[in-house]
Amino acid sequence: MADIKDNESQHVEELDDMKAPNHHTINLPDSLLGLDDTELKRLGVKTTTKLDFVIMPPMTIMYILNYLDRQNIAASKLANIMEDLDMTVQQFNTSVSILFVGYILMQVPSNLVVSKIRYPAIYICSAVVVWGAISACTAATVTMVLRVGDGCEPQQAPFNLFYAHTNKRFSFLIEGVLTIGFAIIFACYLPNTPRKIIGFTQQQLDWLRYNYEADQMQEDYSNEITAKQGFIMAVTDPKTWLLCGILYATYTAAAVNNFFPTVVAGLGFSQNKSYGLTAPPFVLCVICMLINGYHSDKTQERFLHIACPLIITVIANIIAVSTLNISARYVAMMLLPASFYSSAIVQLSWISGSLSQPSVKRACAIALINCICNTPNIWTSYTYYDSPRYVAAFAVNLGAAVIAIGMATWTFYYLRRQNAMMDLGRALGKSGPTATQQAAGFRYLL
Repeated sequence: MADIKDNESQHVEELDDMKAPNHHTINLPDSLLGLDDTELKRLGVKTTTKLDFVIMPPMTIMYILNYLDRQNIAASKLANIMEDLDMTVQQFNTSVSILFVGYILMQVPSNLVVSKIRYPAIYICSAVVVWGAISACTAATVTMVLRVGDGCEPQQAPFNLFYAHTNKRFSFLIEGVLTIGFAIIFACYLPNTPRKIIGFTQQQLDWLRYNYEADQMQEDYSNEITAKQGFIMAVTDPKTWLLCGILYATYTAAAVNNFFPTVVAGLGFSQNKSYGLTAPPFVLCVICMLINGYHSDKTQERFLHIACPLIITVIANIIAVSTLNISARYVAMMLLPASFYSSAIVQLSWISGSLSQPSVKRACAIALINCICNTPNIWTSYTYYDSPRYVAAFAVNLGAAVIAIGMATWTFYYLRRQNAMMDLGRALGKSGPTATQQAAGFRYLL
């Protein structure tokens, strides 16, 4: 792709030992020059759909395995694992939280590595193989060592149950072997770079590259800075901490998810009924997440799609903490996952869209935010001790949801002020978008 050079253009996030690129516009690759707007749009739809079918199925399968295994610990409490292993409440809560220690410690280094290495897909699939092996080994262990080991696999690794009971050991072996098998298959065709994808024509590859650079409103120059520089950019950007504050408070309110079957069982239902009644809230959750995420993208609006679901979270927690009425509490249980996860999915989009180039900085910032925002999973488990009401837990969740709304409001006004400054042609300093992005009309979504 030809470069249009402008010696007066400088990157506002430039470090002393780093050069900024001089690209005000992104030229079409030679293979796309002969296409009119209709043909270019048709090519884009076809290429995007094709890429979705290559990327989404394996990533979805890996994430489902992740979540299924991680949440098994919540269901295991109803299956009398505490009695089987003679555990106290504190020991069980520690077993819930200990996974996230390794998860948190490894996430930022892992994202820095994956943003700089040549074969990121192989790296991710290798992590899948490791966690699959850990899953298989769980069949022969009676300690929490493997629970910690699972947490140290940060590349979307599924986190398996920490104890193996005699009549469950074979299932762990099956899970582990199945996971390893999927990893080997995915490693064979998941792309490591948009420049080379199995089954894509050169024209489609050129469009992917062009579309990415046009979306960022400048060419990617992640190779021009080091991981250390990207880390410094991330931690010195105020937006990193504002967005982190919203997600941290939201994940604190969402910590009930780790004890959801137990909380539902506290309504007085039998074990099997509790398992069955745990499903409908998450079916509703999926529907609400899809609707809220789709509408947010369609309207290009973020704040209201974050704050409004959180208001529902506040209401649901008020109901949960104020009554033991079965119907009222189950309504609250229905609303909780749908509300805080609908908000969180838009928050993740706001994070990735608001953190400016280069991609190394963005990768580090996202990992840092996700790392910090998973820490509530460590300490919130100790608030679920006063069954069946869980006053302390729901009070914490309520306060966290209110704080999340406040942080979202603060971020909204901060970004609106940043947009106003760009409208006036003012520089935003090192944490703002590049000069090239500003010249191309970049504005933060609100």
